[in-house]
Amino acid sequence: MYRRPTPLPRSTAILAAVAAVAAAVLLNPGTAQAAPAFKVPFPCGQSWVGQTRPAHSPPNAIDFNRADDQGDPVVASAPGTIDRVTDLGGTSYGKYVRINHGSGYTTYYAHLNAFNVSVGQTVGYGSVIGWVGNTGGSTGPHLHYEQRLNGADIQVRFNGALALYWGEKTYTSDNACSGSNTGAGTVNTAGAPLTVRSGPGTGYSAVGSVADGASVTIYCQTTGTTVTGTYGTSNIWDRIGTGRYVSDTYVYTGYDGFIPSVPRC
Repeated sequence: MYRRPTPLPRSTAILAAVAAVAAAVLLNPGTAQAAPAFKVPFPCGQSWVGQTRPAHSPPNAIDFNRADDQGDPVVASAPGTIDRVTDLGGTSYGKYVRINHGSGYTTYYAHLNAFNVSVGQTVGYGSVIGWVGNTGGSTGPHLHYEQRLNGADIQVRFNGALALYWGEKTYTSDNACSGSNTGAGTVNTAGAPLTVRSGPGTGYSAVGSVADGASVTIYCQTTGTTVTGTYGTSNIWDRIGTGRYVSDTYVYTGYDGFIPSVPRC
């Protein structure tokens, strides 16, 4: 037999109502929490046009473009842990990465050409996570970028400032401008000086040399002539100064391949 519940005393009912409202506020995805200081998801100094539109899916996402952007590096917009590296093929986001920033905040980077990270990896400002592409449901090379809170997309902010809704705006990145997006390496040629080239390949003119054992600062990395050296065979070249490139296969960086925190040239 159904029994009607006994009414709560008035004071108890009021307390219960207050608790329910408080719980709803805490669980509301739009409630303000300690948001990371998100940066524009591209290397320091680069300018990109970001577009927002109500018909976008999801509506608060931003599409970023600039001329000839296919293959340009995409960097983490805030420190966090990679918790998804997924390839959906020719549908939806295509190749995309998700970063968990804590406190319920995540960011999405979609339509990538290739990945530069793996699940469980920790990244910081300026860490290259992949490269702009045209995968999934994309109709042209661009980066689809989202900020989410507790799974729900939220309006994007950079350095605490709200992005433009709706329309197009040019954003200039100050991501890792302190210099933390450079890399360090040690030349290892087993004795002989390493030839420095004016471009990323053996066909470029020699513009000097670096002694075996010398430390170098790597400002960006790119692909060029394939070379076999101390650390195997690689087509990666390191820019160590303006118009100065050395083959990465002769440089110890601590990474087998591209350095995650260093942008692509």
